[in-house]
Amino acid sequence: MFFTRQKSRMIGPAEALPGRSSPIPTAERHFVNGNALKGPYPAGFETAIFALGCYWGAERKFWAVPGVWVTAVGNAGGFTPNPSYEEVCSGLTGHTESVLVVYDPAKVSYEALLKVFFESHDPTQGLRQGNDVGSQYRSAIYWTSPAQRDAALSGKATYEDALKAKGFGPITTEIAEAEPFYFAETHHQQYLAKNPGGYCGLGGTGVSCPIGTGVAA
Repeated sequence: MFFTRQKSRMIGPAEALPGRSSPIPTAERHFVNGNALKGPYPAGFETAIFALGCYWGAERKFWAVPGVWVTAVGNAGGFTPNPSYEEVCSGLTGHTESVLVVYDPAKVSYEALLKVFFESHDPTQGLRQGNDVGSQYRSAIYWTSPAQRDAALSGKATYEDALKAKGFGPITTEIAEAEPFYFAETHHQQYLAKNPGGYCGLGGTGVSCPIGTGVAA
């Protein structure tokens, strides 16, 4: 995922590409477990959105977690409606490559998902992740409920203390309320299940995140 037009700064709404009114076509079902990508999801299940670099590898971190019903890759946190992959890679949409995670809170807690999120990448790198440089690779958590917001802020503070003790800088993870999640094109969905030898640029810090051991009551 290297592109010559990558942008290493955040744009504003006035700079964003216009996008389109219709969604980009995507897969109907998850390549690994067969569940519907866009739902309907089982009653009582919850949705989380994480961005931690190239979404090919990021999605794989979550679909195998017990209690996760379905995952999908797409784009969040930007301005351009229904962006294409190429548009997001230009840095002119404001989006970051993201993973939608639908999960059963009776089987896996949001805090446990946060632990997977923080330990699967380096959240101190700003507008990049490893060799993938650009605002589309920034670290982000988009919360879908006040409880998620509070857990994300608390988890960030807890992990930042653990990282600081090991010599890392401040966490740069963006934490914001979830806005529209735009599903990516079909061939990006569960990419590493379809292409086991495909590119994955994720690498964690090696520092354990001391959160996320329980499930919801």
